[in-house]
Amino acid sequence: MTPTADYEQLFHRAPCSYLVTDESWTITAANGTFLDWTGYTRDDVVGVALPRLMSADDRLAHASREVPRMQLTGAVSEVSIEIVDVLGRHRAALLTAVRSVHEDGTAEFRVIIFSAHERHQYELELVAARRSAEESEERSIRAEAGLQYLALHDSLTSLPNRPGLAAILEKELADRQPDVSIALLFVDLDHFKSVNDSLGHNAGDELLTIVAQRLSSSVRGTGTVARLAGDEFVVVEHVGSATDATVLAERLLDTINRSMVIEGLEVVCSASIGIALADETADPERLLRWADIAMYRAKARGRNTWEVHDPSEADPAVNRMRLLGELRHGIEDGQLRVHYQPRMNIATNSAIGVEALVRWEHPTRGLLQPGDFIDLAEESGLIRGLGAWVLDEAVQQGAQWNRAGSGEAPVGMAVNLSPRQLVDPQLTGIVEAVLARHDFDPGLLILEITETALMENPEMALKVLTALKALGVGLAIDDFGTGYASLTYLKHFPIDELKIDRSFVSGLGAGNGDAAIVSSCIQLAHAVGIRAVAEGVETDYQRSALLTMGCDLAQGFHYSRPLAPDLLADWITARPPVAPQIAVDLTDPEPDDDVEALAVV
Repeated sequence: MTPTADYEQLFHRAPCSYLVTDESWTITAANGTFLDWTGYTRDDVVGVALPRLMSADDRLAHASREVPRMQLTGAVSEVSIEIVDVLGRHRAALLTAVRSVHEDGTAEFRVIIFSAHERHQYELELVAARRSAEESEERSIRAEAGLQYLALHDSLTSLPNRPGLAAILEKELADRQPDVSIALLFVDLDHFKSVNDSLGHNAGDELLTIVAQRLSSSVRGTGTVARLAGDEFVVVEHVGSATDATVLAERLLDTINRSMVIEGLEVVCSASIGIALADETADPERLLRWADIAMYRAKARGRNTWEVHDPSEADPAVNRMRLLGELRHGIEDGQLRVHYQPRMNIATNSAIGVEALVRWEHPTRGLLQPGDFIDLAEESGLIRGLGAWVLDEAVQQGAQWNRAGSGEAPVGMAVNLSPRQLVDPQLTGIVEAVLARHDFDPGLLILEITETALMENPEMALKVLTALKALGVGLAIDDFGTGYASLTYLKHFPIDELKIDRSFVSGLGAGNGDAAIVSSCIQLAHAVGIRAVAEGVETDYQRSALLTMGCDLAQGFHYSRPLAPDLLADWITARPPVAPQIAVDLTDPEPDDDVEALAVV
């Protein structure tokens, strides 16, 4: 996309190089800074794939590592690369890119390439030395050494960067002794983004510098500490066994966990560490990839821990990319299903409605639960199409039940919204269109929003909820107790229902304080004039305890598992007649890994 005229001058005169590419990384725009730095003309680069301007090694790393990361996370930060300029020279730089999706669904990458100012200084010094016969050979050597140092080291921490680490690993692997193993530990800081967001980038840089110093002081003289990009570090050490590597990982975690004072605030940091041991097939890129895989396993285990790579395990990034492609086809081919779970009036023990839960009928893996694919859909952006389908399916089903109700009370619908929806300016219009398409009364629709989503941006959430409330729909806070909502927010948000998270309900009777938490949530809901709903009720004891506390509604396996629409009708028919109200939520609150799946419009 070509920059608008209003910003064209700023774009071309920016102090760093800017590129804009489409999703295939083909350059669609380049600023003057990039053209001056590389010597190319605009016609030379527009229409050319960005990897073609990189060195061969960077081109391979870009395809195997950064392209998947961009697809899953939408951004990459401080990736060390080499740009080949018009004269064929390799110029070291850092690449940062962000994926931007437009309202029409098209996407582009906004790429920033930083070249170190010090590098330019050394280049000018080198040119001057070569042109002037009077300059000493010593100055030329110093300039060459300075350029080489900058190309192989991180400007913030002075640690080896990715190219520098690759050179070190090549030598280590070539010179290794039979009785010594080489361990590579991939160290990724946990929740580093929150430091940048809350304290600013200067504080983030200070934290990275402190961590770099601590890691360096924790390795022996034979060890190496490098910074790859962002909050990613690598430690390379000679070890006698895998046990030695895990001992080193524990030592690294201990030193990272020590508190530090940044801009007057005490900050405690943690990290996830992946460990890989070199075998006879290992090369630098493969060893780094193995450790990266193990690091993501450590994050999945809860962070602030380590994992050792198992060569027999599949690459989770590759699996996620494969599953992402299958999910795209699954949505297009109609493989999604909606099941329904009854919601109960605790006092009367009667069903007043149901909650809709999405499933994926995978062609080879069978019926998949939300926890198997919803996070992937959220990360990749597929959640919008998936959620729109579920919303439409649920409202349509409710309309059908209403038409066949023979005078019974109409069926209501509640749909869970994701954090991404709360910042979607089209959300209100989409909801209104679905209601009109199926001639569904807005008063029968309840939209559920997780507490965490509300607290990410309370001011924006209040505007969106107020607009939705103006349509006449009901609103509910889901997973209450897992976030940071205060009484002040509950008083100001136009909420009709508070759903207590099942993690607290499951602890009723365990003597661990959960009973007091659940009771407080119920009292809080009633104090502000809204209903209290308990999720994940599994035992009659929990039902009785909730009844005693005055909870209004409940749902869980104690009453029924999620059922297909026809089986649900049979289930309701077998019970005394009630006035059904359907709560539609793509999330499954039950203990069989049916986690909450967001119905995103």
